Amino acid sequence: MTRDSQGAHRATLSHVAERAGVSRSTASLAFSGAGPVSPATKDRVLAAAAELGYGGPDPRARSLRQGRSGVVGIVFDEKLLHAFRDPVNVQTLDGIADGLGVDSNGLLLLTETGAVGEGIRSAAVDAAVLMGCSTVLDDVIASLGRRGIPLVSIEGGERAGVVDIGLDNVNASEELARHLHGLGHRRVGSVLLGVDPERAARRVSLDELPDITAPVTADRLRGAARVFPELTAYTAGFNLVENGAAAAGALLDVPPTERPTAIMAQSDLLAVGVLRAAEERGLRVPGDLSVTGFDGVRIDGLTGHELTTMRQPAADKGREAGEAVAALIAGAEVHSLQFACELRLGDTTGPAPA
Repeated sequence: MTRDSQGAHRATLSHVAERAGVSRSTASLAFSGAGPVSPATKDRVLAAAAELGYGGPDPRARSLRQGRSGVVGIVFDEKLLHAFRDPVNVQTLDGIADGLGVDSNGLLLLTETGAVGEGIRSAAVDAAVLMGCSTVLDDVIASLGRRGIPLVSIEGGERAGVVDIGLDNVNASEELARHLHGLGHRRVGSVLLGVDPERAARRVSLDELPDITAPVTADRLRGAARVFPELTAYTAGFNLVENGAAAAGALLDVPPTERPTAIMAQSDLLAVGVLRAAEERGLRVPGDLSVTGFDGVRIDGLTGHELTTMRQPAADKGREAGEAVAALIAGAEVHSLQFACELRLGDTTGPAPA
């Protein structure tokens, strides 16, 4: 027997092999299930392990031998407290786990808020999935790419060395905008997701489009601007209901002749904030103000309305990302792909007020 760090006796694989009357390699195969070991021999090895209190080979040692950590990193550009308030993130993560499979690697959640820190630079991962809406995507890709780590982005756009599981955000937002245009709306505002690492809530000019570091934000704004080139935009900074309400307030607290007759929110969470801001100001939806979202997810607190939004396949995106990661780790060739959205009409949009 060997002793552990507390000085207690601890059984090893060699002790189990000796007790079972087999070689150490046979005992190892019995635990891993990776070789030709008869059921009777496997039962004998496992019985010996139980008698000795041996729980199995140390996974850290196996990882060192294989040159792998057995871990896939999931990178968020926000605090996890915020990330898990977004149903899209939850559905996407569930899809990633499905795509990786039952015998998949473990998942390590990494957060980078505004800058790429030591957590990203030194994370022991075999591959990484970069979640959408990141304002520091290029910096994360550069940091992990230098280490040769396989990368899969979700709605990150085409980038060298990265497999992207995309969403047609530009055309989807344009379709939403055309729906509003068809209802007679011409004064339109937009509540944006984060536009840069600072995530400050502020008015955003369309001239800033090339400088927006979050691909999702830029693409959804670009699609809306195709239809409404005079669109007024305000970034909420973070994808939270309260931030959406504050941004909507900035768009609505202007003289009535300047106030938008419709607001396009870049997520359903932000759209709930817009609805809250409209209610606080006594504005009827859709009589005085039409509101659109983006995502098509169930939002707690959205009562009395069926939101007009673009429905996206969040779980399917995650599943494809998980499958892509598994294939990259196995050394297979993987190509980027793009999903489309579906317009879901609700009762939050109507004809522009006279």
